[in-house]
Amino acid sequence: MTDAEHASNASDLQEWNGVKFPAVVEPSAHDDLARLFADQRGDIERTLDATGAVLFRGFSLSTAEDFDRAVGAWGETNFSYDRSLSNAVRVNVTPRVFTANEAPPETSIYLHHEMAQTPLYPSRLFFFCETAPVSGGATPLCRSDIVLQRLEEEAPEIVDFFRRKGVRYSNTLPAENDASSGQGRGWKSMLGVDDKAGAEARLVALGYDWRWLPGDVLRVTSPILPAVRDLADGRAVFFNQLIAAYRGWRDGRNDPTKSITFGDGAPVEPEHMSAAIRIADELTFDLNWRAGDVALIDNFLVMHGRRPFAGKRRVLASLIA
Repeated sequence: MTDAEHASNASDLQEWNGVKFPAVVEPSAHDDLARLFADQRGDIERTLDATGAVLFRGFSLSTAEDFDRAVGAWGETNFSYDRSLSNAVRVNVTPRVFTANEAPPETSIYLHHEMAQTPLYPSRLFFFCETAPVSGGATPLCRSDIVLQRLEEEAPEIVDFFRRKGVRYSNTLPAENDASSGQGRGWKSMLGVDDKAGAEARLVALGYDWRWLPGDVLRVTSPILPAVRDLADGRAVFFNQLIAAYRGWRDGRNDPTKSITFGDGAPVEPEHMSAAIRIADELTFDLNWRAGDVALIDNFLVMHGRRPFAGKRRVLASLIA
């Protein structure tokens, strides 16, 4: 049995189509995760394709540099935070590694596909628990293909709306980062610009609509983006940021009821979201972190989030293009 096949027998794992979710890999021949990634990436990729999330537990990682070395051994192009359109405030620790979200610990970050509210999103997510919280702080994980299957069974007309119309996301951005909000990244950082002219040029290139508000605040609306995505292997997924936006995009600038519309501008009403939220909550697996854990997530197949927590929690991220 290879390291990549060595799975935990933890009784609380879910199982979909005969495959454990998430898969759990523990060290056997060696405890060097970077070497495992270099030697057995093919096996790990096949496991990831089947389950959507792989937890590496018990390996000898303790620092951001350890994590950086492991991700580097994976051998794919880095999807950097500074070039992304993420609306979360994050802090780079190394050029490849950054904090997952600087929002206050009491803030819930609801299920989403990373950066699916933008035209630019990563394919794979690596997370590393440097410091586990005293309590709470789990990362909820949810299979989007299973969510869509259930939603099609219960409310096929809703799936048809989302598939045909697509969605648009609106967000109100300060000029500078606001770490008190889970959506507090400033427009200068997000767009990689220093002034309004640069912001407008970037938004034109990306296909966004926008308007300026008092105090150098910027209201942006994305182009029409898919809410349902068909994967190359034939699976369809509920690929979007709808749950996160509808439940959690609230701060002094943003109102969740004004954050999402269908692609034709029609509002996304509570009846469009209630079944998806309930199903996703029912299907969610909470990944309770231990220090040193690394999780690899297929961003097209699995949604993730963050539970509120007490005590210090430091989870770092690194994304793959």
